[in-house]
Amino acid sequence: MLATIYHNPKCSTSRRTLKLIENKGPKPLVIDYMAKPPSAAEIKGLLRLLGVSAHDVLRDKEKEYAALGLSPDTPEDDILNAIHANPRLLQRPIVMTAKGARIARPPEKVLEIL
Repeated sequence: MLATIYHNPKCSTSRRTLKLIENKGPKPLVIDYMAKPPSAAEIKGLLRLLGVSAHDVLRDKEKEYAALGLSPDTPEDDILNAIHANPRLLQRPIVMTAKGARIARPPEKVLEIL
């Protein structure tokens, strides 16, 4: 079963999750979303798979969150565009398999879908 991980190589949680996935099966498809930010449409697709709102995938402690004036009341399209323009805002890592999708925080959450 092939996993896809939206990965930030500078994030220790993302690196630990990637190692967990690699230890459980075939090498996953790794998307370095910091190098190539997902489009608003791709992020919207992730939200559907995760079953969460756009605000739920935001890292609200990042300086960009406050600088952009984001909040739970920000319209979804504005959040999607903010994440595309500022990929640091995307919660990480996000993992998808045939069994579902998870924000792997903590990394062990990924085991639910492997």
